[in-house]
Order: sequence, then structure tokens, then C-alpha cells
Amino acid sequence: MLLKLKFIMNVCILGNGLTSLALAKTLVNKGVNVDIFSNKKQVKTNHDRTIGISKINLEFFNKEILNIDKLSWNINKIEIYSENLNNERILNFQNNNQKLFSVIRNYELIENLTKKLKKEKLCKFKKNLNNKNITKQGYDLIINCEYSNFITKKFFSKKIEKNYNDYAYTTIIKHSKTNNNKAIQIFTSRGPLAFLPISKFETSVVYSVKGNQKIDFINLVRFYNKFYNILHINNFSKFELQMSNLRNYYYDNILAFGDLLHRIHPLAGQGFNMTIRDIKILSEIIQKKLNLGLPLDVSVNDEFEKKSRHINYIFSNGIDFIYEFFNFERKTKSKIFSKTAKFLGKNFNLNKKFIEIADNGFLL
Repeated sequence: MLLKLKFIMNVCILGNGLTSLALAKTLVNKGVNVDIFSNKKQVKTNHDRTIGISKINLEFFNKEILNIDKLSWNINKIEIYSENLNNERILNFQNNNQKLFSVIRNYELIENLTKKLKKEKLCKFKKNLNNKNITKQGYDLIINCEYSNFITKKFFSKKIEKNYNDYAYTTIIKHSKTNNNKAIQIFTSRGPLAFLPISKFETSVVYSVKGNQKIDFINLVRFYNKFYNILHINNFSKFELQMSNLRNYYYDNILAFGDLLHRIHPLAGQGFNMTIRDIKILSEIIQKKLNLGLPLDVSVNDEFEKKSRHINYIFSNGIDFIYEFFNFERKTKSKIFSKTAKFLGKNFNLNKKFIEIADNGFLL
């Protein structure tokens, strides 16, 4: 049941990507008017990208945003291998065969959110907005999810950035039927390679490779694959990897959000999970305002920054530490780090804690 407001709240969201759509659906579900703007040209849908959503984040998404169980493929085991130890398994995460996380195709989630939002009376998709005049449109809040526009360049250009000089290659492999509920990551001599199941017949592959040198990606996937009877490998996509943390989350009633706030290396599959946790925090702040009959104003942005910025900074640097941990081993060809990870992984309490952090993030 929608909350009966004394006055209607109006929010503008800049961008029409996955983060924008998920956030818009959250607000519409609360009875908030949402206008979604995008200055980007329509681009060809990438069918090779997938995202992993942790168990607790999926529960929140289903309850507060949109039920996506039908789009999700559940993973109940994670195995991590090291080429430096002759492809020996160094870590193994599972919890009594219970779901650890779920894998979803990006384009399917975007299509479902878009379809639902277009049926909502409180949501409107608009084009060709001049960002320079956005502050004069009378919106209570402006949430900027675009990484490159006038608002970003003017108010959100100060970041802590790190260029990994890595490039992620993604594709989908089709293979013979298998139960396929186990995610696999191999730390290879070139970088981390992940196999993420999306059905009994298909698995998403993400390979983060050092440098921009030309590689034979398809044959490398076949070389490291010891788990599937591959029938076909789709065309692959490639994109550059960076880490960044925005210094200031808001300016007046304009709030930065999504990848604009934080970008991390995909080796742990936590990028969109961080965004869902941000949506949860923002949702709780806004719901509290609505319950009290208070306006959505700059105080929402201020409270959100105070509650989330330090958590996001610590978490993103934790992911960076894991990357550098194995990257140093890759460069030095030492085995000490893989052996250390294997030793720590045998500790039941530590293993359980790693699973909790991957699921919940840092609850500070």
C-alpha cells in the first residue's frame, strides 16, 4: 500500500542504466514522483554482461524493488584456484548447500525494470534535458547516476582514483548440461578468471587481464576451463577497469549515486552489491522522512553521505587489497600468498566471516 502523502515529492534521476532504474522503482514504490532523464544515445544492448547479487541483497531487491527470482540463477558454492600452485584449490566457500549469491543477466534485469516503470503512473522517461537548467525544474531531489554529464563535471569531479591498467573480457559459454551451481575463480598468471553459472547450459566468463596487449581470449578460456564441456563461445566484450571513490557525495539537493560514487575491481563481484546497499540506506532515510511528513531535501543527502561514505571507502579498499595481494604474487611469482590464503581458508570461523562480509558488506 502506498503511503498517503500530504504533498507529492518529486525526484529527478539522471541516467537510465541499471542503478537508475532500480533506484527509480524503489522511490515509485514509496509513492514518490520520479522523472528519469538521459542524454546518452541509445546503445546496443550487451548480452554478455552478468551481475552477482548476494543473498541478503537479493532478498531486499525482491521485497523493496522488484521480485527477480525468475531471472536469477542461484550459486551455493564458490571455489578459488591458483595457477601459481599448479591450479590447486586454495579457498572453498559453502554454507550447508544454501544459496550464497545469484547471477543475473544485465540486459534481462534492465528490460524488466524498464517494462515495470513504464507502467507506473508516478514514473516518466524524458530525453534531451539540458543539465544546466536541471536545478531550476523544482525537483525536491536530483540524483545523478551518470558518470559523464554537466552536473558531474561541475560538482563531482574530485575523486580518489586508481587505474589498474587492467581490461575485463566478458563472454557467455554454452556447454553440455550440468547442475552448475558452483562459481569458480582462477588466479592466473595474467589475472583473475571467473566462471559464473547462469543456467544448466550456460556460464558467464569474466577475465581481468593486466595491460592492453592483444590476447587470444577464446583460447585462454578453453585452456583454463577444466569444468565444462564447451559447445560454443559467444563473441566477447572488453572494458577498462578502475577504482574510484568520490570525495563529496552531494551538492545542495543534488546527490551522486551508483558508479559515480564508487568503482571497484570486479574480481569479487561486489560492484552492484555496493550500489544495492546504498539504495537500501537511501531508501530507509527517505522512508523515515515520508513517515514523518517531512520534505525530501538536502538533509537526505547529508544523512546518506554520513552513513555510507566511510563504509564504501573501507569496502572498496578491502577489494583493492585482495587485488594487490594476488597481483604482487603474480608479479613476483611467489607462492606465499596463495599458501597463506589456503591456510586461512581452512579456519571455519574465518571462512564463515568471509561469507558474511561478501553477503552483508561491512556493517559498521
